[in-house]
Order: sequence, then structure tokens, then C-alpha cells
Amino acid sequence: MEKTLTELILEQRGYLKNTFPKKKAEDFVDQLYRLLFNLDATSCDNGYEIAQRLRSKQLELSEIVYDYLQDALTTERETERFFASITQVYPLLLSDARAILENDPAAQNLEEVYMSYPGFYAIAIHRLAHQLWQQGLKLLARVWSEYAHSRTGIDIHPAARIGRNFCIDHGTGIVIGETCVIGDNVKIYQGVTLGALSVTKDKKDTVRHPHIGDNVVIYSGATILGNGHIGHDSTIGGNVWLTEGVEPYTLVYYKSEMITRQKNLSPEPIFFHI
Repeated sequence: MEKTLTELILEQRGYLKNTFPKKKAEDFVDQLYRLLFNLDATSCDNGYEIAQRLRSKQLELSEIVYDYLQDALTTERETERFFASITQVYPLLLSDARAILENDPAAQNLEEVYMSYPGFYAIAIHRLAHQLWQQGLKLLARVWSEYAHSRTGIDIHPAARIGRNFCIDHGTGIVIGETCVIGDNVKIYQGVTLGALSVTKDKKDTVRHPHIGDNVVIYSGATILGNGHIGHDSTIGGNVWLTEGVEPYTLVYYKSEMITRQKNLSPEPIFFHI
């Protein structure tokens, strides 16, 4: 006898573990971002107000983590650990914002970066999600990273390791995979993929994504696959396809042939069949 839809849904829920209110988790990280960069409707201009709001946020996160872990002692420990880590994460975010300001001629000031740059928002949420990933709260980390993905079009796996002064310009369509390592002072444009070659599931614990050295620039549409090392101070041009590493100070670019014709000549069909 076939099962009813209700029975199928209940059966599936028996397999689910570590569930928590997804929307609440998304709202939390967005509100934390706005608190860190003073983007709330009511400005927070003194130490007492900031401390009070941070305590409120810590309580909110503890409720989310408790729903996730169902363990009061572990919840308290992991929540405190996360908020303690912000002391190290926050300076990294400030250096990322300055890198974007310095590298993008269109950026007028840091406030513009905080308020309107999707690349910076994606970096900020990634650094927070990465901390959760390191603490073992992986599902919550994924929810945060996918929330940033939905907001910005930038897909960064929370396990990816990213160095200082990271600059994303425009950003739409960027993909950075799980085992990717990015050095300091790296700049990436829209449409870049730092991905893996197709592998079987049993390779999931291996290094599958590129290692990007310090001071590398990767232009729009470039695709770098596999675990090759892109040497420091290299430049990867637009639309380049790489499946292996390159030495430091390397310039890699795609050279296409351009054919021009005078306007008064009849165009020849390039691909034509009946």
C-alpha cells in the first residue's frame, strides 16, 4: 500500500537532525552585520549602548544555537566562543573594507563600502560563518553563507580560508569552493570560479580546490579548477580556464582572434546548413 504524503513527510522528518529556525538565523547575522558597521536605524554612538546591543545579540545567538544543539552547556560555551572571536574577525573586516576602497576608483568612502558593496557584505558574512564552521556548527555556518549567496550572488563555502585585505570587485557569480585557500591582498572580479574538478564522493575529504597565493589578481570570468597553486603576485586574465597551478609572477591570459569587416561588404555565413 502506498504511503500518503503526510506519512512520507513525517518519515523524512525522522531523518532530520539539528534543525533550527532558519529565518531567525538569517535575520540574526544580518542584524549583527548592521550593528558592527553602525547601519541600524537608530545610531549606536557610545560604548555602553554598543555593549548592551552585543549582549542582546549574544542572547539571540544562544537561543539559535540551543535549538541547533539541544545542549545548554555546549550552547553557552560555543556562543561565548563565537562572540570572543569577533575581536579577531572585526579587524580583518576593516582591512577588507579599506582594500576595497583603495582598489576601486568608484568607491567614495568606507560608509559606501559598508552600506552598498555586495562584495564586502559577502566577505563579512563569510568570515563570521567561517568561525562557526571552525567551531563545528556547520549547518548554521552553511545557512549564513547561503543567505549571503542569495543576497549578493556570491557563493563562498564557509570552510574556505581567506587571508587579509581581500577585495571583491562587483562580485556577481563568484564561486569559492570548500577547500580553497586564498592568501593576503588578493583581488577577484565578477564571474570567477575557484572550483574543483569532478570527483567521486569518496574524495570529499581531500583538497579539491585551488590555493591562491598572496597579491594575486583574478579577472572576470576566469575559472580555476583543481588543487593547483597559483603563485604569488600572479595575474589571471578574464575568461581563462586553468586546471593546474602557475609559478609566482605569472601572467595568464586568453588571446582571441578578432575579425573585422567593412560595413558595405555582405556578411559571409559562418555556420550555415539546410
